[in-house]
Amino acid sequence: MKLEDIARLANVSKSAVSLALNGKAGVSEETRLHILQIVEENNYVPLRNTNKKMKKKSTIRFIACKSPNLITEQYQNLPFFSELLSYLSAEIASYPYDLVISTFDATTILEELAEAEKEQPTAGLILLGTNLNAEEINRIQQKYPKIVVLDTHHPHISANFVSINNFLGGYKAADYLLQLSHTKIGYVMGLPRIKNFDERKSGFFARLEEADISVPEEHVFHLSAMQIQEEASVKEAIAELQDLPSALFCENDYMAISMIKMLQSLSIKVPEQVSVLGFDNINESKVITPELTTVHVKKRDIAEQTLALLSKQIKADTNFETRQIQVNTSLIERTSCVPFQK
Repeated sequence: MKLEDIARLANVSKSAVSLALNGKAGVSEETRLHILQIVEENNYVPLRNTNKKMKKKSTIRFIACKSPNLITEQYQNLPFFSELLSYLSAEIASYPYDLVISTFDATTILEELAEAEKEQPTAGLILLGTNLNAEEINRIQQKYPKIVVLDTHHPHISANFVSINNFLGGYKAADYLLQLSHTKIGYVMGLPRIKNFDERKSGFFARLEEADISVPEEHVFHLSAMQIQEEASVKEAIAELQDLPSALFCENDYMAISMIKMLQSLSIKVPEQVSVLGFDNINESKVITPELTTVHVKKRDIAEQTLALLSKQIKADTNFETRQIQVNTSLIERTSCVPFQK
């Protein structure tokens, strides 16, 4: 009996089985109990459990820093971060390390991290940098040099970064809508603002500028980036438009799903009247109607690159040459975008 067999019997992914067996976040309690029941019924013993007594594993610490409106205590329930943690938890099984997840306050991270390292020393750190600025990251990496920073990058900092090529993703999104003959395009900006969103915006508008297309102010909307909700002010602004955009690009999938719901509640058909394009390719993008066309962020690749890079640095001497890696995106075509119809 292998991990793959348990996943097949439970009708879940291998990463979901790994999370359930290790008590990690990323699967619902109902799914966890379902997997554990199948494990018990089949007397499954993970291979690595049989080797624990032979060799004790070192630990890698994943760190998220809490900040208002973005990385909260419940950040692991957000699809992007949940999927990323699932891939990290699954991929680390190939390394001689265990993964421990820590959440600290952004304002006291160094103090809290020092206490955590005193109680449970680790071989290296993975820092979620989504909501951290360059100064904050620099302070942390100077004290803990064996570190990979995820989901952001700062070219002037000599540290390991693995991030999304957001500029390319935004550029490709605009190019795709142009290929569908859309010229009257709207833009949905996420709140609060983060570096990733700004880079997506830069790429998107760079491609529109090449095509000599501008976005009027009334076709720019602002939505909460971390929850799916219909916002009254945005809905009212759309209802008052004399001339609808034929397509909307949203800086993440949560905003795209929110926008689809608002358009539909106003009896505006998606995609017949307005095409909607998202970014991230979270699981929810496949269950909305219509299914969401979106820019795919390769979260598995990010997890693989992160662990490979950190493992090399852990094994290396103090002269390790840090690297900044950007993972390219691709476009997933579903049914929320169609060619412009006159």
